[in-house]
Amino acid sequence: MTTTNKPNWLITPGEPRNGPAVPPGVEYHRVLAGDKRRIGRGILAIVLLLAGLVIFPTVIGRATALIDVQMGKTPPILGGTDYTPLSHASSMIALGLLIPWSMLIQRWLYGVPGASLHSVTSRFRFDLLGKSLLVLGPVWLVANALNALAPVDEVPWSQTDLIALFIATMLLTPLQSAGEEYGVRGLIFRVIGSWTRSPRAGLVAGVLVSSALFTAVHGATDPYIVVWYFVLWTGLAVITWRTGGLEIAIMLHAVLNTFTFILALCLRVDLGIATQDRSAGVGTPYLLIPTFTVIAVTAVVWWCTRRSGPARTAPHA
Repeated sequence: MTTTNKPNWLITPGEPRNGPAVPPGVEYHRVLAGDKRRIGRGILAIVLLLAGLVIFPTVIGRATALIDVQMGKTPPILGGTDYTPLSHASSMIALGLLIPWSMLIQRWLYGVPGASLHSVTSRFRFDLLGKSLLVLGPVWLVANALNALAPVDEVPWSQTDLIALFIATMLLTPLQSAGEEYGVRGLIFRVIGSWTRSPRAGLVAGVLVSSALFTAVHGATDPYIVVWYFVLWTGLAVITWRTGGLEIAIMLHAVLNTFTFILALCLRVDLGIATQDRSAGVGTPYLLIPTFTVIAVTAVVWWCTRRSGPARTAPHA
């Protein structure tokens, strides 16, 4: 790859060979911006990411399905209705692979170090993750618990499956959530944010297009679910911009998915249907509770980052 295809800050005359992954003054969504908009390259990056979103779960899911078949079960990936611990774990691991895949795509197509996807400091800020979990986590848990007030149909689960699903959820669901965040609020947000000359226009385009795309990928047709998804993804994108990294978005996504699965296990819900059925009529008005909570959480983060807080750009040396 020639240096003319790299962002301006990667080809600054006299820059050290081991310069910073993100230069001072560049916001998270503008890290891939350069003299040229490179829309074709960005589309290729998005296509490659979506390919991973399909190929990884398919390959790993079919591999683990062979074991399930030997045990007399037919998981959803083979057209069955047996949502097994193996199928659950394979899905979580497959989506977790989007983390290195997103970094590889960014490095290959843009020449930008993969570590910059963590944040503008090119590192994962565990202190920010911990603080946001303590402050925002409890409210987020309550909002999503209230969403579970809608009646559900119980199905029989064996004690072994329940324990295995619980362990797989606790260990792997945060990885799955992080994988989606690195792919969508990380790579796609940056790609689309680099297509405009104006940083503000890039921000608006990156937030709205990435949120609409990820909502469409989920294939929901129920209006409550569509609104919930779009508001959630939009809020996480705005939070990523305001904090200069993915930490809070990953925390909210991981808490949501992990708690949802654990609650479903406690209620003995059919996870096969719960994770796949997003057709019209499935959603309920209870989804408005976490929807408005997302808006409130985003507003709180915005307010708290007006004058201080996590850096939106890399600090000057």
